[in-house]
Amino acid sequence: MKFIFLSFKRNILPFLFVLLAICFVIFSKTNLIAAKTGLTLWATSVVPSLFPFFVVTELLSHTNLIHHIGRLFDKVMRPLFNVPGECAFAFIMGLISGYPTGGKIVASLREQGICTKDEGDRMLAFTNNSGPLFIISFVGISLFGDTKTGILLLCTHILAGITVGIFLGKLSSKKHKNTTYLSTKSVQQFSSKPPLTLSSLGKVLGESIQNAISTIMMIGGFVVIFSVIISILTQSHLLGYASQLLYPILNILGLDIHFANPILSGIVELTNGVNMVSKIAIKNISQNIILCAFLLGFGGISVLFQVFSLLAKTDLSMKKYVIGKFLQGVIAAIYTFLALAFIPTLSLDIVPTFAPIAETVVYPVHILGISNYIILPLVLVFIVFLAFSHKNTKKCRHKRC
Repeated sequence: MKFIFLSFKRNILPFLFVLLAICFVIFSKTNLIAAKTGLTLWATSVVPSLFPFFVVTELLSHTNLIHHIGRLFDKVMRPLFNVPGECAFAFIMGLISGYPTGGKIVASLREQGICTKDEGDRMLAFTNNSGPLFIISFVGISLFGDTKTGILLLCTHILAGITVGIFLGKLSSKKHKNTTYLSTKSVQQFSSKPPLTLSSLGKVLGESIQNAISTIMMIGGFVVIFSVIISILTQSHLLGYASQLLYPILNILGLDIHFANPILSGIVELTNGVNMVSKIAIKNISQNIILCAFLLGFGGISVLFQVFSLLAKTDLSMKKYVIGKFLQGVIAAIYTFLALAFIPTLSLDIVPTFAPIAETVVYPVHILGISNYIILPLVLVFIVFLAFSHKNTKKCRHKRC
């Protein structure tokens, strides 16, 4: 029996690949449509929004800009996140251009020796984020028809990422108090890329475009494959059966059970998931927005595999990334819930025109008997406490409190 189990464990990947190939043949008609949809999405959305940023980041990696950013932001990034100042470049570019730019830059920083393995693992968890173009334009305007919703989701997405970065940084500072860090001058000696000059601009630009094309093609492959996988799971009704497992959780959270299928789709592939969540027709649209906040924070298995492929040449681990992105999704959903409850003007919930006065008046939402008007300030105070507790601890040690 043990031999059979070990044999199955060794051959599970070939078995899954053969099963996938069979499904490609059985559901060939719907798979063709899904592949075309994924390819169109990649060509019309992913390439225009990500390719220029990939080229620019490759060019910037040949300059001293990242090291200047490191010097400028070191006094901010070290106390807040316990990472070098160069991480600010990955964080900013990750926010501007979206998935998986942050992961690509972190992998590059690790290859150049700018960060330690522990720092790189933690940086992955909060620098690889969804971009404003996707959140505001696609989710906010295209799906919900409201710019305010897109801005709300972007703000809670960024705040959740910062919260995860601070949380992981505090945990790491307790475990790695004696860790030594390379100086900026020492870091430059480890960089394998030659400096950019006017004479080498043509060569460097060509290499940057080639690397960007390689990355963007890899992302396109993942988008198409996961679009087909979702189609197979839907057509085989496996997604429907699996979604029933979420019914008890959704009932406990007070969410509509029709969200089960879209949530699982979003966990597999982000774009299809948020699209399906937004189309669930209920009066309490806040539920749609909160669940989109969770999916945007988590990113989906498709993005996870994209980041995993980018880390192939490094020693960085995916464990903290998965935990961090799940936490970011949960925290973003909580922040979005509090914002919608605390600021009623952001809500898109449908209220009947001739509803009783009790249904039209927005009362404070209570969690565990505590009003949301108290909860939101407490959350903000907690974030500020995390941000500055590390600095106060350093002063206390210096004075030998």
